[in-house]
Amino acid sequence: MGGARRRPVWSRDFGLFFVARAVARLGDTMLPVALAAGLLQHGYGAGAVGLAMASTAASFAGLVVFGGVIADRFSTRKLMIGADLVRLGTQALAAVLFSSGHVVLWEICVIGFANGVAGAVFQPGVASTVPRLAADIQGANGAIRIAESAAQLAGPAVAGLLVGFASPGGVFAAHAATYAVSALCLLLLRLPPAAPGAGAAGHGTATSGTFRADLAEGWREFRARQWLWGVIAVWCLYMIAVWGPTVPLVATEVVRQHGPRAYGLVNSALGAGTVVGGFLALRLRPRRMLRAGAFALFAFVCFPAAVGAGLGVGAMAAGAAVAGAGMSFWGVMWATSVQTQVPPDVLNRLHAYDVAGSLAMMPVGQALAGPAASALGADHVLLTSAAISLVVPVALLAVPAIRGLVRADAVGSARVAGAGGAEGSGAGRGPASPSLTAPASAGRRDRGPAPSGGGPAEEAGDPLP
Repeated sequence: MGGARRRPVWSRDFGLFFVARAVARLGDTMLPVALAAGLLQHGYGAGAVGLAMASTAASFAGLVVFGGVIADRFSTRKLMIGADLVRLGTQALAAVLFSSGHVVLWEICVIGFANGVAGAVFQPGVASTVPRLAADIQGANGAIRIAESAAQLAGPAVAGLLVGFASPGGVFAAHAATYAVSALCLLLLRLPPAAPGAGAAGHGTATSGTFRADLAEGWREFRARQWLWGVIAVWCLYMIAVWGPTVPLVATEVVRQHGPRAYGLVNSALGAGTVVGGFLALRLRPRRMLRAGAFALFAFVCFPAAVGAGLGVGAMAAGAAVAGAGMSFWGVMWATSVQTQVPPDVLNRLHAYDVAGSLAMMPVGQALAGPAASALGADHVLLTSAAISLVVPVALLAVPAIRGLVRADAVGSARVAGAGGAEGSGAGRGPASPSLTAPASAGRRDRGPAPSGGGPAEEAGDPLP
């Protein structure tokens, strides 16, 4: 397989990418604090804060699929640097507006929309960059998950200190600086040559096909993989009935019953749990990654169930920590599966469909949370979400293409060793992609539909809230 020629996880270049992702995540978790504090300080209400945040989310979710096509046609590294520089400029402008006291809601929404567009161009390239930087893709995803989780823990606290000692404008300035650091790290990054068959995504030149044709090809490739669209379909249920209602209702219930400090503790416990899940994903190497990840998802029931049952703060924090660990472990299993099972020349587009599908139903769940809580009571809605959170992994495990998908390196090793026809060829499995050093012909052979019975964060990119 040529594994000896691959780069280790902790190379200079992966270290630069690791820092870029961690610092950018730190800035992103500071933004909600800055927006809320800044807009409220200038006389706007909660609706304005939600509108400003929605402007970013809407443009990102609506355009990320097109961003995937662009990323497969041009140099992902240059696109990511350009997106970071755009956001450096927009957040610097926001810092000036908030510091000068000239805050107009529509201007903030336009800035948010531009940030969402830049994010839609940036995000698809993340999926194809990790496999080019590290031989141990699962280890790389685990390390990035840990860094992003730690940043998520620290970001709101840092933003709160900056608001207290400086101003909301100071938080926006710090956020702009995180994009500058990310762009610098990516500029210093030296990507190794792309795997054979990587196409334009690896060589930085536009493909010969039209934009529409590339978009259609991405959709065909997405539909051809039952394990991929199967997870996204189940995740729509998860977003509507579990994560969407859980986030706002947990916040309101914990703050109402125990105060904002208790909510901060519960939220920190959730973040700490995601760090633990990342460490577990570094050590555990299941042969069927999505099956192991689906079992880990059962842990999420502890979070909404503890709050819905009205347990004490300690019990809610413990439930949040367990839930965070399970979600984080799933996220690494999913991200690694996508990056290793999908051929490089369509990876950015399929990752974009993954992101769009994962996020599409979250606003629906959040919008329904309030009316459902008014009609049934917030505690009953949370307990219902807890029950449905048990249905989600059952649904994932019920699909043969998902539970039976064998990790790509295990399939590759079996091929090299000649260990059995069915396992070595991937028969009865999912569309197991070749190793990153396999010939291009092998990659294209695996791009067809999965055989019958065959075996999917955030920046947030995987089906992870």
